[in-house]
Amino acid sequence: MTDIERIKQAAAENAVPIMQDSGMEFILNYIKQNKVRRVLEIGTGIGYSATKFALASPDVQVFTIEADIDRYHQAVKNFHDENLMDRVTCFLGDAATFSFEEKFDLIFIDGPKAQYIKFFEHYKNNLADGGAIISDNLSFHGMVEDISLTHNYSTKKLIKKIRKYIQFLKDNTEFKTEFYSAGDGIAVSKKLC
Repeated sequence: MTDIERIKQAAAENAVPIMQDSGMEFILNYIKQNKVRRVLEIGTGIGYSATKFALASPDVQVFTIEADIDRYHQAVKNFHDENLMDRVTCFLGDAATFSFEEKFDLIFIDGPKAQYIKFFEHYKNNLADGGAIISDNLSFHGMVEDISLTHNYSTKKLIKKIRKYIQFLKDNTEFKTEFYSAGDGIAVSKKLC
């Protein structure tokens, strides 16, 4: 078993959400096709996606933020085990409170779904020319399209917030967003000139 397969297995065993394979493949192709060099990831989890992004090309640098201390420590261990400490920088804390001077070719939003609009607005000025903000989980296991798939009150509230974010992307006059069914629903937002 490879290290990346071990990370994936640990995520499954500990109920840590990670990207679906087709969604991951979509983003890895985006990174390669667009020669992405600098990635900012909101929501590290245990480091699965940041590891995959960094391994997509030896030129990729990943900055990633995680709020959960246990997941943060596991992610740092995983980056160390993969010998990626020189190319992946992991921060512990609330992504809404961080600020960066750097510009990123790709900003990947995969943290708390209820805060997607806040993250988008907070980091949009860190996007490099020609870059994209990619958002994951916009289908939320099909529930965004069909809310009757859940009877849980908290989940229904979350679905409504995801729907609000999707509408925010559609109405945004600064960015053009394309939606894809890959994985659990992905949006690619590019700044209009």
